[in-house]
Amino acid sequence: MLSRFLPIACLAISAHLVLPNFAISQTPKARITTAENLSFDEWLKRFRAEAAATGIREDILDIAFANVRPVERVYQLQDNQPEFARGIWDYLDSAVSDVRVNNGKTQYARNKTLIDKIGREYGVAPETITAIWGLESAYGAVMGDNDTIAVLASLAHKGRRKDFARSQLIGALTILQNNYAPREALKGSWAGAMGHTQFIPTTYLSHGVDYDGDGKRDIWSNLGDVFASTANYLSASGYKPRNPPAIEVILPEGFNYAISDGSVRKPLVEWASAGVISTNAKPLLGNYDPNLRGGIIVPAGANGPAFMVFSNFDAILQYNRSTSYALAVTLLGQKIANKGGDVVQPWPRTDKPLSLTQRKQLQQALTDKGFNPGPVDGIIGAGTKRALRKWQQTQGIPADGYASLRVLMRILG
Repeated sequence: MLSRFLPIACLAISAHLVLPNFAISQTPKARITTAENLSFDEWLKRFRAEAAATGIREDILDIAFANVRPVERVYQLQDNQPEFARGIWDYLDSAVSDVRVNNGKTQYARNKTLIDKIGREYGVAPETITAIWGLESAYGAVMGDNDTIAVLASLAHKGRRKDFARSQLIGALTILQNNYAPREALKGSWAGAMGHTQFIPTTYLSHGVDYDGDGKRDIWSNLGDVFASTANYLSASGYKPRNPPAIEVILPEGFNYAISDGSVRKPLVEWASAGVISTNAKPLLGNYDPNLRGGIIVPAGANGPAFMVFSNFDAILQYNRSTSYALAVTLLGQKIANKGGDVVQPWPRTDKPLSLTQRKQLQQALTDKGFNPGPVDGIIGAGTKRALRKWQQTQGIPADGYASLRVLMRILG
């Protein structure tokens, strides 16, 4: 969900794309030295001055910040995003539920002509577009009613990612100043994402598409603009047609889990020769390009399912930097398109996900032992997993980077 994290690639231009007034690299960013003890009102006064210095007009600032107050609950939500705080099996149970799959098939059938056309033009599989739509807003049913300006101002004031939130707030103000959307339209998720497929402001500015040429990039009510903007972003992030995002695989005995972070990419022919096989009754060779380069991930560790991921998986990760999310898009899309989508190998459902406090304990323990996981923030990202793998290697256990309660107890013990 572009909704809650996000990022960016270079602009893909088509005949339907209406370019914004500036490229994303030219977007002015607010750079404010803010003491943590500044009140919201004091911070806002400083921010308004900085925003004005970037070219935002005073009347826009007045309109944007009229009656805006901090939204305290965003600070709890950002530390407990379901993609990161729940067991992946629980997350997938919800993300790829029968209801979401059936609704996806219905919505795809209803919009098939439009989605297929846009998919061909941008080189993105229709089921991927549909799956992102389903995950981000339940196919337009739940787009969020949080005031975008208020939540971004709250996160920029004292959130964990203040600089990122400031850049998004400047982006939202730019949307207003360029008359792309009225003030009342700027509603969405707690993290400042908007519309059917939850674009954050800077991504909207750089990748939003006016598909029907009516002079607007309407991601709130125009499905042509919604699907084209989504496909444009994926295409710009490196999505390639006809390649799968991921396939479930079975790893050979003695597999080196230290390379199971997806970063080691090899052609399928090499993985097949090493004993990696598919679980979907299709051999790796003969059904996929033998030169297609993939990497291995084990989202629930060595005792859970394994997947081979490809460049399209990476493109989905640009939308949301969560393996759980990218896997959910993959599986939901496969089910919507009747191309499988069931995970064959069992998840370790008896494992209990670590709480925020426990995740921080794990990071602090790794830090104390000299393995440098990065910030002690409770987010089990690439840095924490890399550090955990190094520690696991010193213990002679599978270096899968899986942050379980068992691992926490061992490293503390």
